[in-house]
Amino acid sequence: MCMGKKSNNLIKSCLSSSLVILLAGCMSQSNNLKPEGARNHAPALAEKPISISPTHEQTISAGDEQLNLEETLDTEFPEENVALGEDEVHADDEPDNAVDDPTVEDESETSQAIFSAAKDLLTKNAINEEAARSNNIWPRIRAGFSLPDRDHSRVQPDREWFTKNQTYLDRTFTRAAPYLHYIIEEVQARQMPMEIALLPVVESAYQPFAYSRSHAAGIWQFIPGTANAFGLKINWWYDGRRDIHASTNAALTYLQKLHNQFNGDWLLALAAYNSGEGTVGRAIAKNESLGLGTRFWDLDLPQETRSYVPRLLAITDIVDSPEKYGLTIHSIPNQKLLKSVNVGSQLDLAIAADMAGLTLEELYTLNPGFNRWATAPNGPHQLLLPLEKIASFKAKLATLPATQRIKLTRHEIKRGENLGKIAKKYGVSIAAIQRANKLNGSLVRTGQELIIPTSSRANQEYLLTADRRLATKQSSPNGKKKTLYIVRSGDSLWKISTQQKIALNTLAAWNNITPKDTLRQGQKLVIWKEGKQSTTRISQPDRTQKVKYRVRSGDSLARISQKFNVSISDLREWNPTVRSKHIQPGQQLVVFVDITKVADNT
Repeated sequence: MCMGKKSNNLIKSCLSSSLVILLAGCMSQSNNLKPEGARNHAPALAEKPISISPTHEQTISAGDEQLNLEETLDTEFPEENVALGEDEVHADDEPDNAVDDPTVEDESETSQAIFSAAKDLLTKNAINEEAARSNNIWPRIRAGFSLPDRDHSRVQPDREWFTKNQTYLDRTFTRAAPYLHYIIEEVQARQMPMEIALLPVVESAYQPFAYSRSHAAGIWQFIPGTANAFGLKINWWYDGRRDIHASTNAALTYLQKLHNQFNGDWLLALAAYNSGEGTVGRAIAKNESLGLGTRFWDLDLPQETRSYVPRLLAITDIVDSPEKYGLTIHSIPNQKLLKSVNVGSQLDLAIAADMAGLTLEELYTLNPGFNRWATAPNGPHQLLLPLEKIASFKAKLATLPATQRIKLTRHEIKRGENLGKIAKKYGVSIAAIQRANKLNGSLVRTGQELIIPTSSRANQEYLLTADRRLATKQSSPNGKKKTLYIVRSGDSLWKISTQQKIALNTLAAWNNITPKDTLRQGQKLVIWKEGKQSTTRISQPDRTQKVKYRVRSGDSLARISQKFNVSISDLREWNPTVRSKHIQPGQQLVVFVDITKVADNT
């Protein structure tokens, strides 16, 4: 996997109770330099709320088809097609230990809200630290350690760093507390080395919203291609890479596969998990041809991978004997803290949080796989909840009418609106609107009334959705002037960073994208410059114009793209309702045209 870690978070005390331990961890700020994994919001709802008795999964469900990138609304992970067995890191894109996630990195509205939630839990829940100490999880973990070479010289630098950073360990293991019991149960059931339970420390510092420049996400840092290969769903509503249970099972299955592939050598399997089995396989073949050793320590691997395995061995040594290094590892109960509850069908997460007696931030921390304001329409329908909350939650869920699981709002189509604009306004997918209104296509007319599945609270309150995390990322720097740059034809991130005199990686981080991402014409990028806080806009030059083109008989996307000197992918990006090569006469398309390049026959 392409994985990296960069962060700055702080937990001020080590909590050890089922719910408090669980939430406090994920949230806060610090300024340690050691990398620590981690990374549009529609207007508040207006229109007229209604109550409708929906048929099963028709009007109440908001549609979660596997959408292509150009068919989603501001999805944060572009598609990557990395086949199993291929390298997951390009030769010129070596992992650099940089994970970008505003939820845990910035002194922002989001991170402050999460930290407040953790402090609130201190007063709402009793903490029995004595019970945690008497039934501590760490002896069980230590008893399962079996990897060799902890005394290797290359382990020493990371061991020294951990030794000097007690607060890093406190934050990381506080975040790990709600998930650790489940992970060690799975590791033990598969008879794997217990060091594997510490791998998320290296991958993401156990930050559930970790997101790297290589599009790796979650505590196990799966990139999309590998996630797909191991059955993790990624769509507009849900990202299985962040689902604690689903991603843990996928990661352990992948590691077992690598262990078998590399003839039972766990260090090689771990190296391949980081850089891809192709990279490790070629390094082994090269050494064999030169008559050199083929153990992990002998191989010429990418620098990040050369550090990856030693770092795991170093944290293992620290956990095994913390007192030897003058450190403490706070107690975590050796007991199940969370349980999965099947809610049956799509449910607004604000309603779920109220029924569970949790804040929205707490619920998202336990269920980071959900990208939006509700669970995914076609599943999964499981929510992880604290054990002590489940009985009350189930009782309330059983009495919740089907018509109140999500709110339905009427919207009268106004002149100039299309499904894409309406979907973006309400924070739902186009498929959600089509399904709720039994629409087979994308054509709608002015004055037509649509039923829109909407959130029960204003979108600003769902602080940990993908949209809000991006908004937080783009509104973080203090004391600087915010500039909106509108991408135009021929732009690239490198070109913009050069023109604006900004480091490429900085520009990418401000906009929650990677330096190699493809930009789309009309896309808005945030740029922060020195000066008083304000917002200005760098618009497209006069030569670039927005054109509404009505499809004629005989037209195709290829023909229209040639006519306007744009790409077919651009046409699909600008027109989310175009799902295939087939378009209909009379259909209206939006095209951003460079008038200096348009063919004469337009």
